[in-house]
Amino acid sequence: MSVWILTPRRILWDVVCIAEVLVSVVVHLSYGLSVFGSAVWIDVMSTLSASRPQSRRHAHARVHPIVDENGENFKFVADDDDEGATTRAVKQQHVEGLGAHVLEGHHEKPPIVLLHGIFGFGKEKLGSLSYWGGAEQRYDRILVPDLGALTSIHDRACLLFYYLKGGTVDFGLKRSQQFGHSQFGRTYEQGHYAEWDENHPVHLVGHSSGVQVARHLQHMLAEKAFPGHKTTSADWVLSVTSLSGAMNGTTRVFLDGICPEDGQTMKTISLLQLLRIGVLFYEWLDIPALKKYYAFGFDHYNLSRHKAGMSGLRDTMLGRSGPFAARNWVIPDLSIQHAVEVNKKLQTYPNTYYFSYATKHTRKVFSQILPKSFLGTHPLLFLRALQICLWRHPSHLPPPYDVYRDEDWQDNDGALNTVSQLYPRIPIEHPHCEIGTESTNDEVLQPGIWYYTTLQADHIYFVVNRDRAGVHFDLLYDGIFQRCHTQMRRVLKSQPAEAVKSLCNL
Repeated sequence: MSVWILTPRRILWDVVCIAEVLVSVVVHLSYGLSVFGSAVWIDVMSTLSASRPQSRRHAHARVHPIVDENGENFKFVADDDDEGATTRAVKQQHVEGLGAHVLEGHHEKPPIVLLHGIFGFGKEKLGSLSYWGGAEQRYDRILVPDLGALTSIHDRACLLFYYLKGGTVDFGLKRSQQFGHSQFGRTYEQGHYAEWDENHPVHLVGHSSGVQVARHLQHMLAEKAFPGHKTTSADWVLSVTSLSGAMNGTTRVFLDGICPEDGQTMKTISLLQLLRIGVLFYEWLDIPALKKYYAFGFDHYNLSRHKAGMSGLRDTMLGRSGPFAARNWVIPDLSIQHAVEVNKKLQTYPNTYYFSYATKHTRKVFSQILPKSFLGTHPLLFLRALQICLWRHPSHLPPPYDVYRDEDWQDNDGALNTVSQLYPRIPIEHPHCEIGTESTNDEVLQPGIWYYTTLQADHIYFVVNRDRAGVHFDLLYDGIFQRCHTQMRRVLKSQPAEAVKSLCNL
């Protein structure tokens, strides 16, 4: 019988752990509330501005571009000049076409679908605030679905399929029984891209966990996993672009509260435990005004007080039921152990183009990897960036995969290890090729290969707040969108094998 002896060192360690959790809670809660408050403030000010007389708004006229069908800016006019009404009408039509508008498949340009990451949101949430920092307004035929802030990768992939194709979301009978939720979710009366098929494919761009949603969806398409849709294939996806993508898991989940023993269960005292309590209470309250602005994506668990009652809240809080008890949420999906298992089935398909923009905000100081700078890293991420640099896998546990080395996982962007973002590499490496940041449309690309590059930035440098990245933001998204709208069409034609080999030295 073992006896737990409280030593001064043990007490000090427990105090440090509790203090770290409290600091993390304050930092994350402050950031979350600031984003939520910003969204409400923007909507309130927009409403007030719209109600002002025309003469009062004239002094604050802003210039907006009218965008042509090819995504090029060809004219700039002010809101309140003689053509202001026309500009606003065109702009409104353009913006609606990016998110809520239903796209037609006969258009020669495949649409681009932007997939948010953890704690992210789509066009339907947080009012006028954009997860993508307004990047979706730069080009036409861009869709921005809301897939739930903490929904599991599999469930997000299901939501995304029916968001595009239309119909009632079907999570699968077997899976719903396994994880204790409803088989069916919301109904899309009309898909946002109903003509989606092999001849009318899509480009998928995912940030953080969003790229795993893209890869999982493509796998499900290849496996014909959606009932009533027996003609699906991997070729329904023309390209996948990863931006700070979590393709191989991250050691951060262990710092947040996931046990390194299995990569699934939560520690008793951790940031994730406090998050679990807050999310369950939020979902149970089910306040329409709040859910309109932000949703964690657990509606299929029927956690609302109207359905679950007090007994349901008690059971979920005690870990007897719900997404956290079933481990059917996004954080366990981001552990290295889970990545090893899921990457065994997720393929890199021969007719799809793959691109990855990894981010790194660390540097080597003598022999130690450390955050690049305090001021240059977002306050939400600096502490975790340092902790990820210092993380070591417990020596008494078997490594998460055969060739695991701590030093490979030290470079990071404050949320994800850089090595995880490059390309799928565990348990086996997928075909890959490193390219420079200054790629051009004249380069000959080959499908079935992950083209990757590394950018000096933290994890949220290119999302939410466009002003942080400035011109780098514009260059990044312009490059991604132009390649999807132009280069991908051009490289669909057969290319000489010699030209392909000269690019990647294959």
